Amino acid sequence: MKIVIHLLFLLAGVSAFAQIEEAKLRQHIKTLSADSLNGRGTGSEGEKMAASYIISQFKKIKLQPKGESNGFFQAFPFKGGMHGTGTEGTGHNIIGYIDNEASYTVIIGAHYDHLGLGENGNSLDANPQGKIHNGADDNASGTAGLIELARYFQKNKKKEKYNFLFISFSGEELGLFGSKYFTEHPTIDLQKVNYMINLDMVGRLDPATKALAVSGTGTSNVWETELKKITTELKIKTDSAGIGPSDHSSFYLKNIPVLHFFTGAHSDYHKPSDDWQKINYSGEKRVLELIIKLIEDLDGTPRLAFLPTKNKSLSSSRSFKVTMGIMPSYTSSEEGLTVDGVTDGKPAQKAGIQAGDVIVQMGELTIKDIQAYMDALGKFQKGQTIPVKVKRKGELLTLTVSF
Repeated sequence: MKIVIHLLFLLAGVSAFAQIEEAKLRQHIKTLSADSLNGRGTGSEGEKMAASYIISQFKKIKLQPKGESNGFFQAFPFKGGMHGTGTEGTGHNIIGYIDNEASYTVIIGAHYDHLGLGENGNSLDANPQGKIHNGADDNASGTAGLIELARYFQKNKKKEKYNFLFISFSGEELGLFGSKYFTEHPTIDLQKVNYMINLDMVGRLDPATKALAVSGTGTSNVWETELKKITTELKIKTDSAGIGPSDHSSFYLKNIPVLHFFTGAHSDYHKPSDDWQKINYSGEKRVLELIIKLIEDLDGTPRLAFLPTKNKSLSSSRSFKVTMGIMPSYTSSEEGLTVDGVTDGKPAQKAGIQAGDVIVQMGELTIKDIQAYMDALGKFQKGQTIPVKVKRKGELLTLTVSF
């Protein structure tokens, strides 16, 4: 029987020695998104508590410290307001290492900071000030995944042909401060990095669609091929762009191949309601096992060649005169723009647009995808009222949106 079980594990493509456990994911996410951490704002006492927890897990796993002064921490300066304004402070990346005595290293990263008490302007709650934004999916889920991938590759009784660097970034929500700082002040030689994998919001896999967004697939010519090889129930939607609103962008800009894993936005995104009870733990386990399979399939292959990509204009720095107040879906394959969430008090909510609606037309402009939506936003003015057509449960509705 033991032989049969071992063969089943090998056929599944995951080592029989160390598996991803839902219970551990739940423990990490519940701890990191507890009210006592006050939303893990960058540089806050709550974030320091989160950092202590992450370091305790790195020590249990027996990762080598790879921060500053032979420790796990890497300190960096930041400003607490939006767009580089506000009070100056100090954030901390947390860096651990598995030394397999290899020539090249794989970096796996996830940010652990969140929005604190809603004071920095990034919340989508109508009245966010003073409310704890626990950030269970964003990004306690990615941090939990980082810890468990570290445990897996340390405990799987296999010496991979690459080293591993695990980085828990701070300052992501304020503008990728931590990952930018690391790539400018690396604690290993970036010329010896094979590729970087980023986990940001991997905790809310839709059990109906099982849709997983993987971006950065154009940064190396192997990504699309390798992902298609993997047998999985997950419905993978790829995006070639190396630039996106998360920490992998900092590595792409240093000519390192990247992948960003993301299970999709939802109505709790950047709101106080992003709590641990809403996480799909079995779904996150599947995502992590997919990543393990991908890394193991690439083990021992030549170093990946970097490719520059055509990057869409989807960053938060893009300027618009108007806003709809929706969270677009990055995982939907339906033509149009699928709405994952609606912000209270914004034009979309006032017009009656709901999560799950698919926007197909704004004014006279046809909306085929997220890029068309972004382009359309740039054409409207404050005070303007337009008809917006949406598909809802098979019915086409025309709603009136006033900016």
